[in-house]
Amino acid sequence: MAKFEIQLNIPDVKILNIETTKTNDLVITVKSMKKSTKCHKCGQNITKIHGYGEAIMLRHLPILGQSVYIRLRPARFQCEDCDNQPTTTEESDWYNRRSKFTKVYEEWLMKMLINSTISDVARKESVSYDDVEGVLDRQIAAQVDWSEITELSFFALDEIALKKGHKDFVVIVSTRINDNVKILAVLPDRKKETVKRFLNQMPEPIKKTVGTVCCDMYDGYINAVKEVLGRQIKVVIDRFHVAKHYRSGVDTLRKQELKRLRKELNENDYSKLKGAMWALRKKEDALTFQDKEVLTAVFDYSPSLKQAYDFQNRLTHIFDQNLNKGEASELIEMWIQSVKLSGLTCFDRFIDTLKNNWHEILNYFYHRQRKNSGFIEGLNNKIKVIKRRCYGVFDIDRLFQRISLDLSGYAQFA
Repeated sequence: MAKFEIQLNIPDVKILNIETTKTNDLVITVKSMKKSTKCHKCGQNITKIHGYGEAIMLRHLPILGQSVYIRLRPARFQCEDCDNQPTTTEESDWYNRRSKFTKVYEEWLMKMLINSTISDVARKESVSYDDVEGVLDRQIAAQVDWSEITELSFFALDEIALKKGHKDFVVIVSTRINDNVKILAVLPDRKKETVKRFLNQMPEPIKKTVGTVCCDMYDGYINAVKEVLGRQIKVVIDRFHVAKHYRSGVDTLRKQELKRLRKELNENDYSKLKGAMWALRKKEDALTFQDKEVLTAVFDYSPSLKQAYDFQNRLTHIFDQNLNKGEASELIEMWIQSVKLSGLTCFDRFIDTLKNNWHEILNYFYHRQRKNSGFIEGLNNKIKVIKRRCYGVFDIDRLFQRISLDLSGYAQFA
């Protein structure tokens, strides 16, 4: 029978026996070869062995599809300097006394958990749900470690709903460091005081490095940032939220016009307008032949909707251009005047919002090349996938851990 060797990669142990159980698991019995440990009372290095503790079984990395367990009786050392000469059980770098697993197997579980669920990993590895949760708590922090960050020139605030159709929003605070997206916090609500509390907890040296904050048009975010970090901070209204506002005006007009056309057209003609909603929401370069046919039919019956659609695309084109803040300001002013002259009213609310947040919206052009916030929407999509996959994550600490794992898990545990 051919044989081969596999490195166990566990230091300070000697293999005594290898056996296969009735369930085809491998049990590797090892003996500790450690020569010393730290006394749990005085902290001194002690070398006198005083027997061995009860045998423990630790789940290890699988070998050729077989589950592997390490059986070990940890050495106990006696301190001759302390009163009553207490004993201390050895501590090793390759396992944690509170865990049923070796540390490399815990890392294996975390790699398995990336883009998966705790239930799935527990089933695949034949471990309990609570065991996987325990590993997650040991391996992934529930809060950002500020000591790992030396500079935070830019971060973003964006809200998501934990439950579809409910207003129980949490706020995701994120940044991008060396092209890697990093989550900084999950705040329990969008209140101004909650945001201020987070900002005040940031270490002072890091606060001083912040130059730009990206968020939506909610005054609570804008005022919290300026009150804590100073009015010199540049607040950038995220382009996605700006587009959402002006596209909402076109969508409102679409509903009004289709409601009118449903009454005026016969069933056959009205059926040609099916799919208008999605066609109007698509980017021009993403339109299919069928989409263009639908839009042509809609615009034939509703010139005002065609006009609003064109204005929407003109504004999108302005935001797509590589303009400086002054150039963008001039073009958007011209756009506003053209809308007013057209007689359309569907953009009125957006124009009011635009004027109220003029500088913050135009800051997008100033920081477009330096601090592109496009990653925020990618992060939001990832969070939505996490919520669907896990049937909702309603604990903010757990949500922070799951986002962190999906963002950086491969780099950390690969």
